[in-house]
Amino acid sequence: MFLAIEFSLAVFFPLWALVYPAIADRQFSAVEKKFRNFAKKRILVVIYTFVFALGLRAALLPVLPIPVPQVDDEFSHLLLADTLAHGRLANPSHPMWVHFETFFVNWQPTYASMYYPGHALWLALGQVVFGNPFWGVLLSSALMCAAICWALQGWMPPQWALLGAVLVVIRVGSFSYWADSYWGGAVAALGGALTYGASPRVMKAGKFRDSLLLGLGFAILALTRPYEGLFFCIPLLAMLGWWALRSAESTGKRLRALAPALGVVALGLAWLGFYFYRVTGSPFTTPYQLNMREYGMIYFPWNHLKPIHFRHPSLESFYRGPAVVNFLQMARHHLLNLQGLKVLVLWLFYLGPALTIPIATWLVVRPRKFVALFQGKALLLLVTATITYVAFALPFSIGQPHYIAPSLVVVYAILMFIMRDLYRGAATTRFLARSVTLTCFALFAVRAAAPLLHWSPKPSWIRTWCSQDVENIARANIEHQLDIVPGDHLAIVRYAPNHNFILDEWVFNNADIDGSRVVWARDMGAQNAELVDYFKTRKVWLVEPDYNPPRLTPYVQ
Repeated sequence: MFLAIEFSLAVFFPLWALVYPAIADRQFSAVEKKFRNFAKKRILVVIYTFVFALGLRAALLPVLPIPVPQVDDEFSHLLLADTLAHGRLANPSHPMWVHFETFFVNWQPTYASMYYPGHALWLALGQVVFGNPFWGVLLSSALMCAAICWALQGWMPPQWALLGAVLVVIRVGSFSYWADSYWGGAVAALGGALTYGASPRVMKAGKFRDSLLLGLGFAILALTRPYEGLFFCIPLLAMLGWWALRSAESTGKRLRALAPALGVVALGLAWLGFYFYRVTGSPFTTPYQLNMREYGMIYFPWNHLKPIHFRHPSLESFYRGPAVVNFLQMARHHLLNLQGLKVLVLWLFYLGPALTIPIATWLVVRPRKFVALFQGKALLLLVTATITYVAFALPFSIGQPHYIAPSLVVVYAILMFIMRDLYRGAATTRFLARSVTLTCFALFAVRAAAPLLHWSPKPSWIRTWCSQDVENIARANIEHQLDIVPGDHLAIVRYAPNHNFILDEWVFNNADIDGSRVVWARDMGAQNAELVDYFKTRKVWLVEPDYNPPRLTPYVQ
């Protein structure tokens, strides 16, 4: 429904621009003058963007409450956050770990998430300081928006940098799943913004502060999405290398300007290697690699599925089920179909109809300006977007928008270059550039008011800027029921044979399993006896998620 509304507005405004291009021009000009004057206060504008993003998402809590985790990725990130919140990098493997075995979690040699720690550090901050991991999501999202504002200031006039930041707040920092789930995305986007914001400043002035921020951006990418981050950084590293070495007389000075960045990167990689060592036993083996090896996961279509002995039918259904097999077949035999789906996934989230219209219009009315506009540093943005998409295109799965989160700053920089060029054109294209902002604000108002009108979007896996994420409310309700019952509990989960484990898994635990009020375990039939005996002081329950509503009953051996 919201996608249809967005499409309708995206069509309406261009038609209006053709008929009444000069409407309200005086009023628009007056507002834009004030906007330009405010945007010149660069530091204040960055702070304003942070406060605006933070306050806006907090103000939406009545209509968009703190999210409930649903998917395996979220629970795995939350496990890592809880581990860090306990002051550990990994947890000792539990003696009954086979009963708790679940997706995207390692159990040997330690009990730990398979993911990189960058996103979880923010979740842990929210958990320790504010009592809930969600506040870490909110803080990282607001910092992402502020960093993008600062980054864009290094590439374009300040008013366009501010406009880009405002659109990021509305389109990504409010209703998107980056700001309304525990999947991640904002931290990697923060890293991308720091690298592309600091690089032109380092090359221009070589300040210590900018070099530190450049290194911090690289380190964040290594801690969040190193695979996609490496592709993302290739053009930037090439540009910095060319800049540092192109003049023999100034090479030493330029290398010294990059020294703080190199130092931060070295420290980040050293800490990451230590983290790997504590989790996997080797500084060169990532938890992700260990998990893929244990469960026979593959990443690229040229890899081959290896025979694996699974200890639970649910794990075999997940790792060898139709979703894996079908996507692998599509990648090998229907590559264009798969790439079409990948492009659709990215388009729906990053652009949608509202942000596509100015790009499409510019390509039609300014076809000869394409080469002229994307020259020099601006060309770097286009090359970066292209190369980062290659990283997204290679794996056999469809993927999610947050996989290429570092590119968010690049997408909005390109968009602002195009809108600026349209704005400087005739009255028709000027109104069209203005209409992008009008469309986004109108859509935001409609989405914010939707819950009050009882027509919020239904939970969906189609990721748009305002899609409602799927939440496992049923599991949260069962856990709440057990929390209010005195004592500690063991919840044994028994699934129906046709249960969909890709979308609905219940067996996830905190970092300190024995210290948790509620422990979740798989039903293993007669083997449950050893688990019940281990937790003999706990009340034991049987949870059956496939009933409607899910059933919670005392467990009887």
